[in-house]
Amino acid sequence: MDYQMLVLDIDGTLTTSKKEISPATKEALLAIQEEGYYVVLASGRPTGGMIRYAKELQLKKYGNYLLSFNGARIINCKTQEIIYEKTLPQNVIPNLYQEALRFGVGILAYQEDYIIAGTPIDRYMELESKINALPIKEVPQFDTYVSFPSNKCLMTGEPNLLLKVEAALKEQYHTYLSIYRSEPYFLEIMPQRIDKAHSLQKLVTSLGLTMDQMICCGDGFNDVTMIEAAGLGVAMSNAQDIVKEAADYITDSNDNEGIVQVIQKFLKYSNN
Repeated sequence: MDYQMLVLDIDGTLTTSKKEISPATKEALLAIQEEGYYVVLASGRPTGGMIRYAKELQLKKYGNYLLSFNGARIINCKTQEIIYEKTLPQNVIPNLYQEALRFGVGILAYQEDYIIAGTPIDRYMELESKINALPIKEVPQFDTYVSFPSNKCLMTGEPNLLLKVEAALKEQYHTYLSIYRSEPYFLEIMPQRIDKAHSLQKLVTSLGLTMDQMICCGDGFNDVTMIEAAGLGVAMSNAQDIVKEAADYITDSNDNEGIVQVIQKFLKYSNN
């Protein structure tokens, strides 16, 4: 197959357990970009939480792409052009805020280089801040403050409690929003029908490519759609079982150069 694009989830896939790109992985990704392959980072993270990896991999130099918020936004790193974007309906924000207060869970939104907290900062919010290297700004009236277009909200809390919140919100919004947990303590609230595969279809079409020319690598539930849609879907050995079941190929772990192995096997790269 004539693969032209490599799509990588970040956490648990591109990065090691220390949230770092290994030297060998960085070398391989720079080399294939030099040869003309597209490299896309596709993550549930906000755009600001992906920039450090985009800089490290020189995506701006090579005109490559970031897919953030699980696909609610795609940007060209070189031109900063937004290739695709979808935002939450503005009228749901007040109700999501009230539901967070009713259940006693945290609620976040994202604005430029900040995380906006509508409830007292909890340890899960602090984790989200640390993962993305973005500061938290706590605001008193979340429902009126978040008057700007928002790609997603995130609710945080103890896993057993978030299960109840997830069920309640899905019953209320099952045809209006995409709602799922990316971690037991993170409940993602996205625009309707947003996922990585849907957005990647928009990107490859704009580039004159097909999904068959794409290799997608991931480890988490939110990677399943792109792994199923790709010409070659790859699960990391550290992936959840459902991801491995969806994949065409299982590579080594994120801590053992799993991405380098994919590049060597399917893009004929050699660092010798």
